[in-house]
Amino acid sequence: MEIKNIVVAGSGTMGYQIAFQIAYKGYKVKVYDINDAVLEKAKSKFNILSEAYKKDIGSTNEQLKTALNNLDYTSNLELAVKDADLVIEAVPENIEIKESFYTQLAKLAPEKTIFTTNSSTMLPSLLAKFTGRPEKFLTTHFGIEVWKHNLTEIMGHPATDPTYFDIVTAFIKSIGMVPIILHKEQAGYVLNTLLVPFLQAGLGLLVNGVSDYQTIDKTWMIATDAPFGPFSFMDTIGLTTVYNVFKLMYDTTKDPSLEKIVTYLKTEHIDKGKLGEATGEGFYKHPNPNYKSKEFLK
Repeated sequence: MEIKNIVVAGSGTMGYQIAFQIAYKGYKVKVYDINDAVLEKAKSKFNILSEAYKKDIGSTNEQLKTALNNLDYTSNLELAVKDADLVIEAVPENIEIKESFYTQLAKLAPEKTIFTTNSSTMLPSLLAKFTGRPEKFLTTHFGIEVWKHNLTEIMGHPATDPTYFDIVTAFIKSIGMVPIILHKEQAGYVLNTLLVPFLQAGLGLLVNGVSDYQTIDKTWMIATDAPFGPFSFMDTIGLTTVYNVFKLMYDTTKDPSLEKIVTYLKTEHIDKGKLGEATGEGFYKHPNPNYKSKEFLK
């Protein structure tokens, strides 16, 4: 099976990056989201993304024009998936939203269509029962800023047919990603198994009054020569995603230390609309956060 027709469902923090990378590599991509207003916002983000591709990987105007022309937009799911070979789901990290999406998708997509999820927290076996085709369902988890951090974690579940796993792996290679193969299900995959404790440690220091977020970031950046700390990285990811990750962890474990973090994220960020780069403010103000200034590390 050759993958030609791709749908990316969800145009948020990761969805629009995934869609653009696929289009940049020459594929026709349908971008689906819940309404036209959301899709209009996505179109403006694609133009900003083009500038990042120019700056970071030296893309030409002609390459970027071709990528933009490869993108098509619709809020009609039936229309989006009518001839899809692959649907990459990047809807919010909420089990009810994902269940509703897959239940609808299963009724509309052709029998040939492979489904993958970009979920950063949910195991594919949790979602497979909603897909109507568990053998054609697996995870493709992309890293933030996909054009630079070009890895994709590929993870099946016990019912995934290896044939489709291999088809998806070949496709991931074709769009310039390095496939990170997981041989068994692992909550958090490889990347988030390493990343989430890092973010949790930073948030713990903050909510327990040990230090402020800028000092915590500065400590990490000076000590490791990293270009970011936990809080600047969370702004890049998006605070909605961060909140959903820790909310799911708390709901699962009822750990009091996580409850404190979840409460803080909700009251100080979610409720105030300070969701990171996408909204112009998270922990830092964007597009020129002070952690990027030369003076920050002094």
